[in-house]
Amino acid sequence: MGKSHLRHLAELCLATLFISTSGALGRYIDMPTPVIIWARSALALIALYAFCRYRKIDLKIHTKKDGWGFLLGGLFLGAHWITYFWALKLSNVALGMLSLHTFPVMIVLLEPFFMKMKRDYVHIILGIMVLAGIYILAPDFDFENSDLQGIMVGLFSALCYALRILILKTYVARYDGTMLMVHQLIVLTIVLSPALIVLDTSGFKSQWPFVLLLAFLTTALGHTMFVRSLKHFSASTAGIITSALPVYGIIIAFFFLGEIPSLNTYIGGFLIVSTVIIESLRSKKN
Repeated sequence: MGKSHLRHLAELCLATLFISTSGALGRYIDMPTPVIIWARSALALIALYAFCRYRKIDLKIHTKKDGWGFLLGGLFLGAHWITYFWALKLSNVALGMLSLHTFPVMIVLLEPFFMKMKRDYVHIILGIMVLAGIYILAPDFDFENSDLQGIMVGLFSALCYALRILILKTYVARYDGTMLMVHQLIVLTIVLSPALIVLDTSGFKSQWPFVLLLAFLTTALGHTMFVRSLKHFSASTAGIITSALPVYGIIIAFFFLGEIPSLNTYIGGFLIVSTVIIESLRSKKN
């Protein structure tokens, strides 16, 4: 049990590292956001479908109700990715990733409604700490300020991501995690296809190496490993263990984009990451 838990924990930490590359890549790739999301979805779908065929993973959806759940999860994932990349364009990697990283607290607040769990009122205190961190992150509450706009969009992205994780959590006991990711990517590839007609796609010629990294490393590996981890951890615990995500992302952005966080970013980020570390230490679930 101990070795198995450590292996699952290591896989989740590795997934976190892979997912954290999305910040720098999302800010660096110079193409319309819906086009980027379509490309990462379509390319990752090809890779994961081939993997499922190779491993003989069943892709069949058992019931129509489950199909609607997969559709909803895919739409929330798409909304999360689009608004997250939008937040990165409006502000910077540090602010975008830190505002997104409020999703673990959103999960612990929302999970009782999905899993019929008792509410832990310590989570309310942690939620207040996160709000304090967001307040410090914001340069001022002028809605004309692009950094504030980025934070607000990042918070909405976090809500979409939290809802997507909670929806998937209800299916991981009955479906393979890779299969769940394949169906979400099918939804996004179809829904975002019109973007290729109405938006500029010429950036593929110069941006394709970074799009491939985003599709295969961040999406096919990182997000699939995270979905698979939901079979071994509660949604709250899985979200909370990813507390290193903004730290990785900020370090990557520093080396590859030259972005240096402000003092307010350090202070606000410390408060936000502290809440998830506190909850991680309190959690007794695998």
